[in-house]
Amino acid sequence: MKDAIIETKDLTFSYPADEGAEPALVLKGVDLTIERGSFVVVLGHNGSGKSTLAKTFNGILLPCGGRVYVAGMDTQDENQLLAIRSTVGMVFQNPDNQIVANVVEEDVAFAPENLGVPSQEIRRRVDDALAAVGMSEFVRHAPHLLSGGQKQRIAIAGVLAMEPACIVLDEATAMLDPVGRREVLSAVHRLNQEKGITVVLITHHMNEAEDADRVVVMDDGKVALDGTPREVFTQVDALRSMGLTVPDTVDLLDRLCKDGLDVPLTALTVEACADAIYSAVAK
Repeated sequence: MKDAIIETKDLTFSYPADEGAEPALVLKGVDLTIERGSFVVVLGHNGSGKSTLAKTFNGILLPCGGRVYVAGMDTQDENQLLAIRSTVGMVFQNPDNQIVANVVEEDVAFAPENLGVPSQEIRRRVDDALAAVGMSEFVRHAPHLLSGGQKQRIAIAGVLAMEPACIVLDEATAMLDPVGRREVLSAVHRLNQEKGITVVLITHHMNEAEDADRVVVMDDGKVALDGTPREVFTQVDALRSMGLTVPDTVDLLDRLCKDGLDVPLTALTVEACADAIYSAVAK
């Protein structure tokens, strides 16, 4: 087993309540280990606690109870906070909120400059980060003229320039059209496969989880399901009971199954789904 880059132990969290009201727990004793180099998708409906969980991974939110460890560092330790945030980079839903400069290369250079990285090293990091997300040709462009998917890739490059071991994308594809979503997903899968960067993708798009190493489903502040995409998505009734859909392929196979056709629910991709239906009909 690989070593853990993020570990939560009996993690609880609640936001401050209105005066006279009791704070409601958003996270309720979450135990979770993210292995170094893995690609993990965290799913859940609105209010399930998935985005709150993401923000505990680099100390944006601190536990009300329990602990969060990043590469062995306790997020409650203020002296470790800079090291923690250099280890786990966050990419948020709206790229416009993360872009701070008028030129792409200046935006990507912003974080390492603030960390006191030498100029020559910054140049290398900016070039490497833009190449990693396929945006090298836009180095001197104005970010506000780019598409949503391109802006989000610039936001990812800005995080990459800090050279984190892990990137957490908190609903980073939610505001994008299908083309933009594909661009961003392709970029983060490449970072995971080619550079070994741990990726934690928080999303409500089921289809984004098909190629993950692992899927974690949050429900009511707890981990409800945890396993490979095949293990999780074959639990169709459990997912629907949590108000979640399943990938279109699994939905089709499930309906065919209930109509008496002997097809496996594990055929997640369109090609595998088509082959499974063809084989079943051919029998």
